[in-house]
Order: sequence, then C-alpha cells, then structure tokens
Amino acid sequence: MRINQRRFLKRKRQAEKEMVAKPKKAQPPKTNKEKTKKEEDEDSAPPSRVDKAQIQKAIAALRLHLDKVKQEKEKDPLFEDEGDDAYSVLISLRTQPVGSAKSNAKMKAIRIPHSMVDLETAELCLIVKDNDGKGHKEAKLKVESMGEDKAGIAKVLGVSKLRNNYKPHEAKRKLCDSYDLFLADERVIPVLPKLLGKTFFKKKRQPIPVDLTKKDWAKEIRSKTSATYLSLSSGTCVRVKTGTSAMSVEDVVENTAVAIEGAVKHIPRRWGNIQSIFVKCNETVALPLYP
Repeated sequence: MRINQRRFLKRKRQAEKEMVAKPKKAQPPKTNKEKTKKEEDEDSAPPSRVDKAQIQKAIAALRLHLDKVKQEKEKDPLFEDEGDDAYSVLISLRTQPVGSAKSNAKMKAIRIPHSMVDLETAELCLIVKDNDGKGHKEAKLKVESMGEDKAGIAKVLGVSKLRNNYKPHEAKRKLCDSYDLFLADERVIPVLPKLLGKTFFKKKRQPIPVDLTKKDWAKEIRSKTSATYLSLSSGTCVRVKTGTSAMSVEDVVENTAVAIEGAVKHIPRRWGNIQSIFVKCNETVALPLYP
C-alpha cells in the first residue's frame, strides 16, 4: 500500500515538472466572432465613407456661386467687401454627444494639409493672461523681441483690458472684425466666452488656444494655425472650417476630405453616430456629401 502511494506521488511530481517546463502554445488570432465590440468599432469601416469625387463636385459648385456673387458685388458700389468666404463641413449626429459641457466645448485640433491662414499677410490678435496689466507688458515685450518673425501677431490684448475696455456689444463687434484670427493663452480659454460675447461664437471667430509657456511662440503659433478645429457642442450638429475662397478648389477639397476623417475620430461611436454630412459657405445652401 505504501509502495503504491510512493509511486503515485512520484508520478504526480514528475507530471507537474513537465507542465512547468512545457511551453504554452501560442494563442491563435481572434476570429471576427471572438472580437470585442470595441475592437470591431476600431477595425470596422474605412477611414472615410465620403466619396472624394462628391467633395470635388460640391466645392466646385460652391466656388462657381461665390465667383458669381463676387462679380455682382463688384458692379454694385453699395455692397461692401466682407473679405474671404469660408467653407465649412456640417456633420449631423444621430444622438447628442454624452459628456460634460466643459469637455465637449473644448476645441479639438485636426491637422490639415493646407493652412487657411497666411501668416505673411494675416493680422492676428493674441489674448494673454495678466493680472491688472502685469503679464500683458511682458507679453508685448516678448512679441517685440521676436523681430520680423512675429508669426502675424499684430496686437497683444490682456484679459483685464478685454474685461474693462470691451464691455459694450459694439466694442466687441468691432474687435471681432478687426483681425483675421484670434489666438489665446490656453490658460484663459475658460473665461473668454463671457468676455467676448455671442458675436465671436456666432461668426465662428472664437480664439484658438496656444501654449504660451513654450519658449518659441512663433513655432507654436505656426503649429496651431496649421490645423482646423471642432467642438462637440450641446446640440447634434458639428461644424468644421476647411478652407477659404482665397484658396484653390483643389486645396479646399483635400482639406475637406482630411477634416471629415479627423472629425469622425472625435465623435462618439464614429460613423455609427453620423446621420449626414454637408458642405457650405457662409451665405450659401448646404450641399450633401453623405450619405
């Protein structure tokens, strides 16, 4: 009896050693049935479901309309030149994005192949953090020290001056129309909606956040102006600017295709939450791109 028990224990120890020494077989790749829902969402669907030929056709039609309107305005001296018109992609969502208002309102950058801002000719207004003027002067000196490489900065505006000198609606409207683009220290972005008013946001002129803790401001500004931006508002419509009437049709088409692909990545459930996509200019009808 004891001999049988010893043999049993010996065989058991030998079997355990073999199990430890024996390498585990490599797991075969997961089949489509075994993949999780999250993995399927990441793998499924091509980067974009919008036909580039359709984008080309829509942008060309809008440009034809803009050129016609421009010719009519040139004939009538009563019309004022309002500058370059903007092309925008409108993405209609099936459901409203879930999340905090602060998180959804945060501007998300999308890299585009053709910048919409020519820093050689554009005039930029830079809004900086200050405390009763302190910080504003340092920022102005910093811009002056940049020499000829100011990256288009034409005005440095402190938050305290914005708060005190631009209270009336008319003052805010004039400020909005005075510069080609607005940039702001990302640390003051949360307080700007109240200080700038509805005009800036209605005209889609809200400042682009920049990191002014970096030493090379010119490099930071070039990086941020080489992108377009979107924010997931409280509604079910997402708007992304993709070009201006000063750009060629080909450049706007490329920007639009890339911007749609980039915007979808920021939308919860991606293509599963997209109902339709249109492209339009400021004063035109919206032309369909998807479905």
